[in-house]
Amino acid sequence: MSTFTLRHNRVELAVHRLSDGADDVRRPLLLLHGLGERTPSQVPVRQLSGFVWPGPVLGLDFTGHGASTVPVGGGYTSEILVGDVDTVLRETGPVTILGRGLGAYVGLLAAAARPELVRGVVLTDGPGLVGGGTHPGSPLLPVPAPGGVVPPDPFALLELARDVRPPDYAQTYARYAVEGSDLDDPVWVSCVVRPEWVAAISGEPGVARGSVAEGLARYAAVD
Repeated sequence: MSTFTLRHNRVELAVHRLSDGADDVRRPLLLLHGLGERTPSQVPVRQLSGFVWPGPVLGLDFTGHGASTVPVGGGYTSEILVGDVDTVLRETGPVTILGRGLGAYVGLLAAAARPELVRGVVLTDGPGLVGGGTHPGSPLLPVPAPGGVVPPDPFALLELARDVRPPDYAQTYARYAVEGSDLDDPVWVSCVVRPEWVAAISGEPGVARGSVAEGLARYAAVD
């Protein structure tokens, strides 16, 4: 695994190259991890359901996670993390996204914001998938280990776990992703857990459902 950094405002984002793939000129697969997680040290074969992506496989550590900068004082929202993804897209060009948990939600928003650069997004289960929704969250703040704040940032765990994600908000972004893309089904739902926002987008035209391997195979076959 090799790592390079990209600057998003005052944050240094760590982007890990997990594999060159069989064809390094093919479009990359960008992995977006769950809440409190980081990019794995190697291609997560189980997460890909055994599918071998033909191009490079990259992983982004979100702000406050993994090897990326921990900002002072929190201030996390899903939209800030979409900015992280946008920073990567400016460097890589078109990608397909495989999002896990929180990364699935951020991947959906990124597909809506940059439909010309996100060539399909596969949504899977993981930490942060449910989010705060319209329900009360925990008032407790995780305490960092002695010696200072280390990733994941406790503020990220607190604020992103309470992020309000009403179903119609996600539904609107799913529609933007579909309207802006030339793909028939640019959003692919492979979640077993169905929080309200996932249930809301699952019935939208252009949102397909199936296994992770089926979704990745579909997007690997398109230009």
